[in-house]
Amino acid sequence: MRLLLTGAVALLFALPVQAQLAPPNSAGVTFAHVHLNVTDVDAHTKIWVEQFGGVAVQKGSLRTVRFPNMLVVFNERTPTGGSQGSVMDHFGFKVRNLAEVLASWRAAGLEVQSEFTGAEGYPNAYVMAPDGVRFELQEDPQLPMKAAGYHIHFFAPDYLELLDWYVDIFSGVQASRGNIETTVNIPGQNLSFATSRTEREPTRGRAIDHIGFEVDDLEPFIERLEARGIEFQLGYTEIASIELKIAFFTDPSGVYIELTEGFDEY
Repeated sequence: MRLLLTGAVALLFALPVQAQLAPPNSAGVTFAHVHLNVTDVDAHTKIWVEQFGGVAVQKGSLRTVRFPNMLVVFNERTPTGGSQGSVMDHFGFKVRNLAEVLASWRAAGLEVQSEFTGAEGYPNAYVMAPDGVRFELQEDPQLPMKAAGYHIHFFAPDYLELLDWYVDIFSGVQASRGNIETTVNIPGQNLSFATSRTEREPTRGRAIDHIGFEVDDLEPFIERLEARGIEFQLGYTEIASIELKIAFFTDPSGVYIELTEGFDEY
């Protein structure tokens, strides 16, 4: 039986087709982006635009593809490894017609790893983009656009502690996603957590380099995290050329995280 979406995840797909980031939660936080290390930005941009209907956006030197609830952002840099084997194993997109997307994907010479029934009872598939970028597709015939970001999947030995950390730091709401009970909803995205019997590599440098959260008022948010003992690799920084305020730190599992203010205007 196909299970209904719940809570904030369901609200995500009620967003207008032209909407950008989801409205923030009570802490002023919404999901912003997935940032990839790739050897050829032009090739990846073409994939995300042609295969999934994204819109290419560039500000200064920063190149992105925009979707209704998130951005895919690129560094032109050879990754140190694919996403598999790191804490950030893959991320997930919903698509309106999976068979159509997979046919187009294969016709472009791209790899489909597997097809299966997903956690919510819908047709799913794992696909691979160049440079070892792994992501999951889930069919949703009611989706009002061709594709939209849906979930981020963490694999870590201490996955339950990691889940609690994301609830605490970003005011996430714990919820089930189909038969996966260990997930957290952040506006615009579901964060799913699974165990790993082996240690996973940190994300920085790999195909999925980091994930990002947009914050309404970034500087005081950073100050509150620093007061709680979180150490930033890059503190509050304003970059006029790309119209962003940013900061970077690392979660307890090794996932590199960017905080931004300004991606909601891209």
